[in-house]
Amino acid sequence: MKNFNFNTDIPTLGEAKILSPLKRNTKPGEPQKRFVSDKARIIVDVQTDRLQTCLKKKKNLISFDQAGPREKIYFDPSKLKCAIATCGGLCPGLNDIIRSIVLELYHIYNVKTIYGIKHGLQGFIPDFEHDLMELNPDSVSGIQNTGGSILGSSRGTQDIGMVIDCLERMNIGILFMVGGDGTLMASKKIAEEIDKRNLKISIIGIPKTIDNDIYLVSRSFGFDTAVDVATLAIKGAHNEAVAYPNGIGLIKLMGRHSGFLAATAALAQQDANFVLIPEVDIFLYGKTGFLQALENRIVNRKHAVIIVAEGAGQNLFEDQENEFDPSGNIILQDIGTYLKEKISQWFKAKDISVSLKYIDPSYIIRSLPANANDSVFCGFLGREAVHAGMAGKTKLLISFWNNHYVHVPMDASAGKRKNLDPHGRLWQSVLEATGQDTFFND
Repeated sequence: MKNFNFNTDIPTLGEAKILSPLKRNTKPGEPQKRFVSDKARIIVDVQTDRLQTCLKKKKNLISFDQAGPREKIYFDPSKLKCAIATCGGLCPGLNDIIRSIVLELYHIYNVKTIYGIKHGLQGFIPDFEHDLMELNPDSVSGIQNTGGSILGSSRGTQDIGMVIDCLERMNIGILFMVGGDGTLMASKKIAEEIDKRNLKISIIGIPKTIDNDIYLVSRSFGFDTAVDVATLAIKGAHNEAVAYPNGIGLIKLMGRHSGFLAATAALAQQDANFVLIPEVDIFLYGKTGFLQALENRIVNRKHAVIIVAEGAGQNLFEDQENEFDPSGNIILQDIGTYLKEKISQWFKAKDISVSLKYIDPSYIIRSLPANANDSVFCGFLGREAVHAGMAGKTKLLISFWNNHYVHVPMDASAGKRKNLDPHGRLWQSVLEATGQDTFFND
């Protein structure tokens, strides 16, 4: 684990002076609601040796603000207007997040004016003419059973000034932004511009990525569902591979820059013989290259299953010029079809007949409803986001860290990425489970 060094203070819009409805509505004889003090902290790095070192040297331990309901809130619920936007790629659980936020605002804090911003940041820009969606318990009833987002989404940057102009016109007090790294960067810029204009608008981020690669977030919603569905693809690939002489199943999974999904799915099913991730370069040729290792597997065991993350093997395309998508992300070269072609060429040159099946379940995974575990997790994230916003906190994202829900400053997370450690236990477990060699050019 890295040595963490960043500011964990959470900005606020002002002093919270209003008694929370959670306390005010408690009936005589009922158990008191549990509130979280602003002094409650969760230590960031819990490794024993580092804790002991800090204690011996009397260094301050870096800690996060613990999430949860506060006894006093900043906003008057009877006058508050809130908005929710979902941005970037689809992900299992988006509707669960929307539903959780709406139900918490409406039933617990008695906030009756909640808007859904259609199609991400585009919904703030007049030129796109996207309608607003009024959100209430009726409009979100049952949406957790459907995939995608009832608010839709979009990619690409929009004018931050125009976004804030729209928030001002609508008199929005809290904006909940659900999205990945690009969305967090946009949320950070929105919060900074709001601060410059001296506006009292809270910006709360809820991190979303199937890749599970957001910095300072140990788990992101949708990941559990993605692992579930990915294991079905691995089962299918394995069944296809063993059914034919020299069968090869090749599965491409999500993971632009991080191999968490590929590694976790491989361990969940343990039918894979090779797992290729972005954090470890791939070398195809030579006695210790991937293709020779695959040939050895086919000769000895007559079948093989390969999992490749979409961002793996980009070192094989270094001579190609980079292109960018509307959000400014590098458009990755298609490692799946590239490997399929190279594997076919290799065995054809060796005059070895193989049956190669290629599976890419990515868009099926993205648009599915969340499984039970993710649905519960989304409920917690939505509720903690509402508690933070109502308390007047801003420029933060809700994170799950060291088994607690915490407030992470956008400044500490946005623009950074969490990667799988090639020397860590997760990757070492994959190597043990697959028995694969380490591929490098000899």
